[in-house]
Amino acid sequence: MALPVLKSVSVGGCTTKLDLMNTFCWPVRVYYEDTDSGGVVYYANYLRFMERARSEWLRSLGIGQNQLIERDGLIFVVRHVELNYLKPARFDDTLQVTVAVHERGRASLTFEQQVLLDAEGKPVVLCSGQVKIACVDAATMRPRAIPDYIQVEIDGVI
Repeated sequence: MALPVLKSVSVGGCTTKLDLMNTFCWPVRVYYEDTDSGGVVYYANYLRFMERARSEWLRSLGIGQNQLIERDGLIFVVRHVELNYLKPARFDDTLQVTVAVHERGRASLTFEQQVLLDAEGKPVVLCSGQVKIACVDAATMRPRAIPDYIQVEIDGVI
């Protein structure tokens, strides 16, 4: 389900849309290593771009991945992904990767994400999808509740 768009904003160097749930944006440049022999971004690399954006979203909340494992003994793992590939990105494109919390569970978060290309001042969606991550114990890989201090940070951005 797409979220309603309210207005255009500039976030972290990205020009994107602000919807009813705050959207974080992370810029990504397409390098030669990201493309196939035709100069088009290899489909699996969109997942890498989205992963980077989610990691930077978490870092923007003051929470580092190392802190999670060292302090709390937990990690976030991808549980489910659904993507729609709409248009190709190409070598040397500058992309905008968005992150918005769509759903929150006790031990999971579902994100709506998009990869956009700025085409003459108008963002064009190249890839969109939902990514569900689970909070798990780093040693046992069993589900754990997302710590309260993280929930408080998430509350501040949604």
